[in-house]
Amino acid sequence: MSHTESYDRYFLSYTGITLPLQLVSPLEPAETANRNTFFGACYDAQDRPILIRKIVYGEVELEHRYHYHDNGQLQCAEIADDDDEVQRLEFDTAGQRL
Repeated sequence: MSHTESYDRYFLSYTGITLPLQLVSPLEPAETANRNTFFGACYDAQDRPILIRKIVYGEVELEHRYHYHDNGQLQCAEIADDDDEVQRLEFDTAGQRL
């Protein structure tokens, strides 16, 4: 996967093991030009992440796409690796994995 999209926000890393990823250490867009690795994220109107990509040397190494239930809980996460293999995780309206 190549990195061709612009993002709403940029980050250095993430913390924790829960989904959606909790991105930390915000970066200014200009700061990504000299970084080998960073995360780019797009957000919906409720400020929830809907797309997170880990960019390594200009290529997408990892991609998370998130969809939400009407109550705001995570509905599903589609996780693609650098081989474009996608794992789909689904969650109920209480946020528990199905």
